[in-house]
Amino acid sequence: MVDQVQTAAIGEDRGPSTALISMVALATGALVANLYYAQPLVASIAPAIGLGPDIAGSVVSVTQIGYGLGLFLLVSLADLVENRLLVLATLSCTVIGLVGAAVSTSAVPFFAASLLIGLCSTGAQVLLPFIAHLVPEAQRGRVVGNIMGGLLTGIMLARPISLFIAASFGWRAVFWCSAVLMIFIGLALTRMMPRYRPHGGMHYGQILGSIFSLVRDLPVVRWRAAYQLLLFAAFNLFWTASPVMLAERFGMSEHGIALFALAGAGGAFAAPIAGRLADRGLSRATSAGAMLTIALAFYATGWAAAALALALLVVLTVIIDAAVQANQVVSQRIIFSVPPAVRGRVNAFYMTCTFIGGAMGSVLGTLTYHWGGWTATAATGGSMGALALLLFLVEPRAKRL
Repeated sequence: MVDQVQTAAIGEDRGPSTALISMVALATGALVANLYYAQPLVASIAPAIGLGPDIAGSVVSVTQIGYGLGLFLLVSLADLVENRLLVLATLSCTVIGLVGAAVSTSAVPFFAASLLIGLCSTGAQVLLPFIAHLVPEAQRGRVVGNIMGGLLTGIMLARPISLFIAASFGWRAVFWCSAVLMIFIGLALTRMMPRYRPHGGMHYGQILGSIFSLVRDLPVVRWRAAYQLLLFAAFNLFWTASPVMLAERFGMSEHGIALFALAGAGGAFAAPIAGRLADRGLSRATSAGAMLTIALAFYATGWAAAALALALLVVLTVIIDAAVQANQVVSQRIIFSVPPAVRGRVNAFYMTCTFIGGAMGSVLGTLTYHWGGWTATAATGGSMGALALLLFLVEPRAKRL
């Protein structure tokens, strides 16, 4: 049975309160930011826990592996477990992981803590379908856009914030600060978040096993997952290779690169706009425009980097981030139009594909830059946008939403 509190919340035409939406946006952004705090601090963390430079990258990769596991194993529980309880449990475990990372003095406990951080930060992807349950369909795009704006802001601000905190207080302070933020968010959601209990009738094994049959029967989810896999791969490719390019071509310090990333966070403002366009029936036009924009903007970054046109590069960065975000919002509005009882599993599949794309992009960013410099990286990112647009154009029209 659906909980009475949840029923009342859904029954209101206005949907959830602005305060709840704002807190969920903050929570999703803060949870996902946990995946990125360590990226610019690898050189400081690795020697502190006894890692050599040849395997220093594992400081980041273990967290990413945990997140990938959580997307499949935990997000699916949103269709089985009372959502408020699930979110608060993941927040609590994230705090444990963050404290564990902050006090670790050797590799094994740090890796264990990092795996837990990644695994439980997927609570952000439980919050997204949860809020979609509460929002009337006519407003769903706008609200999802606001939440995704918070999520992208968390991704974009994580690196510069971690650099600024670590420069003043050391890298351990970054994890302590995040743990305090998680506690604050958990207390706030305890007071504000209504209960949502999914319909029963399935056990955990059936929930996981049913994901593939659901995706088989919902082709629009497969198409949307493919689009975002390519675009998020381009996004991660850009942010993996661009710091190296900025240091080599523009002579930027870590603080300069952090400010560049901070400017790039402006792309998050596109999320609410994309949500409103989707609510007006412009989902297809928004997606096509985003894919074309990414292709053209990536190719243009090749010229901007060669000409040392930093101002233009900043503008193009904002455009790329905004376009990736716009398609993400449109796609999640579409996949959240499936029946409420399966939204958790559908989102688990969609976000797992997105995560795989991001991992591919990170690898390609390193490979392409070392192989052919920024010209090769920009061409690869542009090709990903073009391929996504080609897939969109050949998608059967009857299957589109």
